[in-house]
Amino acid sequence: MLNGRDGRTGDEVVQPGTDDDSRFAANRLGVLRRAHLGTAGDCAVSTITERGVDAGILDLGVTPKQLGEPHIDDKVVKSGRTTGVTHGIVTRPFAKVRVPYGPPIGTKEIECFEIGPDPRHPAAGGEISTHGDSGSAWMFKTRAGRPSDVLAGLHFGGEDESDPVDRALACFPRAVFEQLKITLDPPAVASLESVAAGYDPGFLSVPVPTPSLNPSIKDTAVRVDGSEVIPYTHFSLALSKPRRFAIWVAWNIDGGALKALNRKGIDFVTDPRVPAGDQVDNALYKGAANRLDRGHIARRADLCWGPLPEAEKANHDSFFYTNITPQMDDFNQSKRNGLWGRLEDAVFEDVDVEHLKVSVFGGPVFQDDDREFRGVRIPRAFWKIIVFSEQGTFKAKAFLLAQNLVLPESLELDEFRVFQVKVDEVQKQAHIRFPAVMTAADTLVVPESLEERQPLESLADIDWS
Repeated sequence: MLNGRDGRTGDEVVQPGTDDDSRFAANRLGVLRRAHLGTAGDCAVSTITERGVDAGILDLGVTPKQLGEPHIDDKVVKSGRTTGVTHGIVTRPFAKVRVPYGPPIGTKEIECFEIGPDPRHPAAGGEISTHGDSGSAWMFKTRAGRPSDVLAGLHFGGEDESDPVDRALACFPRAVFEQLKITLDPPAVASLESVAAGYDPGFLSVPVPTPSLNPSIKDTAVRVDGSEVIPYTHFSLALSKPRRFAIWVAWNIDGGALKALNRKGIDFVTDPRVPAGDQVDNALYKGAANRLDRGHIARRADLCWGPLPEAEKANHDSFFYTNITPQMDDFNQSKRNGLWGRLEDAVFEDVDVEHLKVSVFGGPVFQDDDREFRGVRIPRAFWKIIVFSEQGTFKAKAFLLAQNLVLPESLELDEFRVFQVKVDEVQKQAHIRFPAVMTAADTLVVPESLEERQPLESLADIDWS
């Protein structure tokens, strides 16, 4: 049901309905745009902003492409929420019925047509329609008995409880479409280029600007349109010209608007805005014996939030090589119980995050003695900082993935550990400067001696206080 007795334009709509699945937040579809209750029928239309769309009718395998007019003895078929696929025959091509809606609406007269059961295809439950089937599309059948792409009508009711004759009532599609100002033409696809892009410094309750580069590396940053900050959907980054990887990546996560999108069919690509020689491409990863994997800095799943076109654009943007760093094939296994890849999940699980919003900063640690492969020096340590508010307190929590904090020359990748560190330590390692609001929000107390620093063994070891 899109519009109840107390419905108003702008009401949130869910699918499945709350009678079938009470998880309101997980099932958001859009908002009520228009509704009509009168001669043309009992009908409403919703936007679809939170979900993907499959225009095909469930279990019928057809998509409505034309509006038709019913005639006596026309054969029709529908797929409904309650009775599933049922077959019928038009028994009255025009009727007026009076439907009591109760106070304060009263009785409404609706023009419609009537459908009776098809004796050659009896309904499994003995009813061709019942409560919950409203809105189902009755489709004309072809001479061969298959569903056509011609819409006969929209189901809205059936026989009275005292009436022993099984029947269905459907609104005339043209009348409904005119009242709701809709068509069967698919909407124009929103230009992905118009989707809002880039890390948002004002995303949290306290503004958090992007990092600044130390003078020692500032001139090494790749510039796009005159800026060292390169924007994408929901994230931005600064790219090192000599290292050809991101110096830092900043991204926003709206935990309440995340979309479960898959990565099937999305390829890793270079950014056409960046000169080819300033970014690493697939040549680094080619070869059956090559042990390097492509690792996202800003996690793909973190970026897929917001209205569906925006989330899909973010999903694709995450695969630009500018957001990728190489990792050894055993690197993921080295993240001690998967800690590194689960830090963002952990903050939502363990902390009462204000408005379910966090901002994250991450990147590699560049060192002069990083080992070279195919002409590319491979980073061997990484950092990440998670920024959020909890009960009015602004916080910043920093982490380093390394063998240990002094990063010795000899490094075995399977010895990598995750350390919780100070924001200031990350600044020194990455040669960048975070805004003062972040350093002030870092309350972690660490041992003075590096040798006393212990790696995190589990997510429970993280200090979110």
